[in-house]
Amino acid sequence: MSHHPDPRQRLTPAMRGLLDRVARAGHPPMDALTPAKARLAYEAGAPVLDIEPHKLARVQNLNIPTRDGQSLPATLFAPSEAPGLPVLLYFHGGGFTVGSVRTHERLCRRLAHLANCAVVSVDYRLAPDAPFPTAVNDAWDSLAWLRAEASALGLDGSRIAVGGDSAGGTLALVTAISARDAGWPLALQLLYYPGCAGHQNTPSHRLYAKGFLLDASLITYFFSQYLSDPADRNDWRFAPLDGVDASGQPRELEGVAPAWFGLAECDSLVDEGVAMADRLRLAGVPVDLEIYHGVVHGFIQFGRAIPQALKAHEDAARALKHAFEGDT
Repeated sequence: MSHHPDPRQRLTPAMRGLLDRVARAGHPPMDALTPAKARLAYEAGAPVLDIEPHKLARVQNLNIPTRDGQSLPATLFAPSEAPGLPVLLYFHGGGFTVGSVRTHERLCRRLAHLANCAVVSVDYRLAPDAPFPTAVNDAWDSLAWLRAEASALGLDGSRIAVGGDSAGGTLALVTAISARDAGWPLALQLLYYPGCAGHQNTPSHRLYAKGFLLDASLITYFFSQYLSDPADRNDWRFAPLDGVDASGQPRELEGVAPAWFGLAECDSLVDEGVAMADRLRLAGVPVDLEIYHGVVHGFIQFGRAIPQALKAHEDAARALKHAFEGDT
């Protein structure tokens, strides 16, 4: 018996079969493509395994102004036209380099449907054209705008949550910390496998470095598009777990909004997600942590093939509902 069992043995049969099909398809890895081509490949691939889009009563295109005079496209998804719905501000994943409102539309529609809330999904600017910290600033500007415009949109501005997956989860975490600093209450942080740490040095980064969709080479590629300077890896706005602020201090987490984490067991980022949840708990922040066994990074968009995706949608929606009801 080997003392190092193959980490692929941890995968569910459905997940293993899916990864085998991906390998057989033989597409070039995203990190072998230019960012523009990687974006196109991701847009083409995103809907393939995702659930059918829920029909919703209200889908509205928005434009969010930024501090530097640009405008971010965003889409509001809501299950009804009823006034006063609470709202989730959502930031999509994609390594700060790929992804869009479109790639995550089915997820956002499902969360709106299941949680009976509005979801505003933001097309923040992507690397390398918009390097760090542009996405961080775009996320913050989106929250400021949503707070100001909620009532005009018929939403309840006193019940706002932030959320995201992967890189979008990083943006949600950082936005929640800044919201605490500004005295802006948030109902919840909804975090699917967020990136939390500045350096790829945890055991899970080694264990799942190759063959589990988010390969070490892909993470390195994304970070090299987004970060202009190696020192940025130690900035808390990139690494909320272990980064520091301008004075060299880690960010205190007391008083940050409650958090719901949905992590994938077979994911490079699982260890840092658990560590982030622990740090928040130690700071007195209410935390719910779910680890979905035998699945890989990105699984929440594989609902046609991976049943855990549907469970992760339901769990997140339940957490949202509870958080929003707690505010009334």
